[in-house]
Amino acid sequence: MLIKSGSGLMMSLPIWIFWIQLDRYQAEFTAMRDQYMRAGEGFIICYSITDRRSFHEVREFKQLIYRVRRTDDTPVVLVGNKSDLKQLRQVTKEEGSALAREFSCPFFETSAAYRYFIDDVFHALVREIRRKEKEAVLAMEKKSKPKNSVWKRLKSPFRKKKDSVT
Repeated sequence: MLIKSGSGLMMSLPIWIFWIQLDRYQAEFTAMRDQYMRAGEGFIICYSITDRRSFHEVREFKQLIYRVRRTDDTPVVLVGNKSDLKQLRQVTKEEGSALAREFSCPFFETSAAYRYFIDDVFHALVREIRRKEKEAVLAMEKKSKPKNSVWKRLKSPFRKKKDSVT
């Protein structure tokens, strides 16, 4: 998928779609899925606002991402799909928002049928990925900065002063 960034650059996003019923998947699919999940930089977790069971599976899928990647710091965007079918709604927007707050991730309600907010979801995912990358760079820079050692602080009162008059 090609997406235009906020700065006008065109970016290519590889997309893998996992349509998983978490209670019924085969071993060979599990290995392939885990491999793609380890390689992925971010995830869009979708549920249908017309299917409460799919909403409950979101938490399981988030835990699966954690188990495979061994970090809770993976960029995620939560999406309630089928917003065009409000008359069939089983999951409120407030429930989706609350779960997104729990996950500390952006939340959207979309309609794939009418393409409502689809681009916004992908832009949000790119922003989340970039934010995590910047955080990682800052953390590495912080670790690599020389720190004042205890030895330096102990020696400092005994150093000769350059500007002292004798």
